[in-house]
Amino acid sequence: MYKLLTRFGIFFLCLFLLTACGQPISSGKIQKVGLLVPETVNDQVWGTKGYKGLLKIQSRFDVDVYYKEGMNSQLIVERAVKEFDQKGVNLIFGHGNEYAEYFNEISENYPHIHFISFNGDAKNSNTTSLNFEAYAMGFFGGMVAAHMTKTNQLGIIAAFDWQPEIQGFREGALYYNKDLLIDIGYVGHWDDDPKALEILEQMIDKNIDVVYPAGDGYNVPVIERVKELGLFAIGFISDQSDLGETTVLTSTVQHVDVLYEVVADKYNKNKLKSGNLSFDFQDDVISLGKYSPLLDENFVQTLNKQIKEYKETGILPNKKE
Repeated sequence: MYKLLTRFGIFFLCLFLLTACGQPISSGKIQKVGLLVPETVNDQVWGTKGYKGLLKIQSRFDVDVYYKEGMNSQLIVERAVKEFDQKGVNLIFGHGNEYAEYFNEISENYPHIHFISFNGDAKNSNTTSLNFEAYAMGFFGGMVAAHMTKTNQLGIIAAFDWQPEIQGFREGALYYNKDLLIDIGYVGHWDDDPKALEILEQMIDKNIDVVYPAGDGYNVPVIERVKELGLFAIGFISDQSDLGETTVLTSTVQHVDVLYEVVADKYNKNKLKSGNLSFDFQDDVISLGKYSPLLDENFVQTLNKQIKEYKETGILPNKKE
C-alpha cells in the first residue's frame, strides 16, 4: 500500500511540474536584464538615460545586465532576444516605441521573459508598455517660454506630430499669453540634425526668440546654435541646463532611469502588470529641470505652486473653473 501511494505521489508531482512548465511565467525574481536601443547609449539624452537605468538595476538588484545598440529592425531584435534568452535574461527593455510592435510578435515564443517597451501598445500577457504622459510637462515648459519671450513669438521643432508635449507646450504658452504666435516645424525623425537646424534658421528669420527642440537626437545641436545667437531654449528629456543656464530656461524632463528601477522593483515583487501603463508628474518620473537664473523669483514660485497643485489634483491651470 505504501509503495502504491508513493507511486501515485510521484506521478501527480510529475504531472504538476509538467503542467507548470507549460504556463507562461513572465514575472518573478529578476535573473538577468537586457536592454535594446535603436541607436546608441552614448547620445547623452534618451539612449544614455536607458543605459543609466540599466546600471541602476544592476546596482540595486545585484544582477548581470547586457545591452545591444543599433537594434532597429524586427530581424535584428529577434536575434538579440534569442541571445539574451541563452544568457538567462528574463527581463528585457526595448528603449523606444518601435519595440512594442516587435515584442508583440516575439514574446509568445518566450513566455518566461517579460518584455518592456515605451510609448507603444503592448498586447500580450508578458509585454508592458511604459507611456509618459508628456502633455503636462509640455504645458509648464510652454508657460516658461511665454514668460521669457521678448518678441511674442515661439518656435517648436518637433520630431512627429503625435507628440503630446507639443500640444501641451502650445496650450501652456497660450494660457500664459493668448497673443503669442507659435510656429511648429516637423523634422520627421528623432535624429536628423541638419533638418532640425534648417528649421531653426527659418524660425530665427521670423524673429522667434524661444525655441523648444522636442527631439532627443537633435536637441543638443539646436540648443548650441541658439546659444550662439543669444536666444533661449527649453530643454527636452534631460535637464540640459549644463548647456548654458542663460540659454536653457528650464527642461521638460523624463526620468527614464528612475522608471527603469521602479519597473524592475515591481517585476521582482510579482506586481508588474501587462498592457499599457502611464506615468506623469504624480509618479515623480516627470518634472521640470533646473530653472535659469534669468527667471524672476515670483514667476518661479507661482509656477512651482501650479505644478504642486497639478500633482495633487491632476488638473492643469487652464482647466480650473
